[in-house]
Amino acid sequence: MTEGLAISLQNVSKVYKRYHQPVDRLKEILLPGKPRAEEFWALQDINLDIFQGESLGIIGRNGSGKSTLLQIIAGTLTPTIGEAKVKGRMSALLELGSGFNPEFTGRQNVFFNGRILGLTQEEVENKFDQIAAFADIGDFLDQPVKTYSSGMFVRLAFSVAVNVDPKILIVDEALAVGDIYFQQKCFEKIRQLKELGNTLLFVSHDASAIYKLCTRGILLENGHLILDNRPSQVLDLYEAKMWQALDQDPESLDVNVIYGTDQPTGNLKATDVIDEIIEDVEEIRLHRSDVTIESVQLLNANGQVIQNPVIDQAVRLLVALKFNQAFEDPHVGFKIRDRTGFDIFAINSYTMHQPLGSVVMGEYIKVAFEFYTRFIEGDYTITIGIADGGYGYGLFRTTLAYVHNASVFKVLREPEKPLWAGIVSLDPKLTVTRNQSANFI
Repeated sequence: MTEGLAISLQNVSKVYKRYHQPVDRLKEILLPGKPRAEEFWALQDINLDIFQGESLGIIGRNGSGKSTLLQIIAGTLTPTIGEAKVKGRMSALLELGSGFNPEFTGRQNVFFNGRILGLTQEEVENKFDQIAAFADIGDFLDQPVKTYSSGMFVRLAFSVAVNVDPKILIVDEALAVGDIYFQQKCFEKIRQLKELGNTLLFVSHDASAIYKLCTRGILLENGHLILDNRPSQVLDLYEAKMWQALDQDPESLDVNVIYGTDQPTGNLKATDVIDEIIEDVEEIRLHRSDVTIESVQLLNANGQVIQNPVIDQAVRLLVALKFNQAFEDPHVGFKIRDRTGFDIFAINSYTMHQPLGSVVMGEYIKVAFEFYTRFIEGDYTITIGIADGGYGYGLFRTTLAYVHNASVFKVLREPEKPLWAGIVSLDPKLTVTRNQSANFI
């Protein structure tokens, strides 16, 4: 195994047999010459190298092969073809309940899991108080695990996983369970493990969690690895393909892949079966020829185009469009993202309850959004979305365009203004009142 690699997958594939009825399995055993099962390839030809200290987000729709991939890496599944190599102690939080005996108490399961993970009895004893304190489930630690709620179960399982000095930590959607306080504690613990140079494999449908925790992402589709890139690019392609699938006419909606090299722009149709990695992706766009984005400008209060607004400045986002077809219920929206691709703010005319009204073929319109740049100083991009037929939050019958990086701006800080930290300014006011009376409080 190459120096510096934590995980290496070479031509890994996994096939399952699916029988139309249970008796077919018995018939196949008794009559081996006639196959009676349909083969389902959960993974096909996965080649993946993960280096020590990397944080990899694994993204894909249900059934894309994410859990199968993690189980092969964790060693609970054997690949049908290929080889998986892992270097270093691994902790894995996979399906809720895996690795714990429901009849054992929490205390017994701590020792049971610790020994499975390669710790000696003495090492588990030395870490037990730390594990119990992090889980914080009180007297339930000495109750059978089968009496636990899902939240309590995850508390204990996560505590064991992160407190046994893992070199590789695998988390499969486990953080979706539990209260917000425990989730915050989990994220902080994962960040500490990352700072120590540990490797993280993280599966989640929560894009914000991928942005916070991962430095790299992969997208799985129908058992194939189709994109290995920055988390923002992988999430953008995943989102674009989801919008395409939800559209009432997906065949006419192109997913435009903008490459970072001299390669020509590629278009992915809804019927395309992707069985190889898309490389050097710079940007993902959704587009129909029914609408053209003529310009996107950020203006100050005097109507002048600006590139560097200051924190808390009033600005106007002006979007000029040409409709090449008539539409009954068009809507326009925008999204602001930070330099990593993390969503800071998003809104559209439908959620603002301000419909644009029908448009005719060849009509030009301008849409202006007014807001304040109450963000931390830094670089931001603007995504423009255009759709027709709103019927729910973020849901439309037809997507017309969805273009990232339609405009770029930098927010600057005014030195005389208060210095603050975070994502968005709340514009706080400070008031102090004094009184000598004890009744004042």
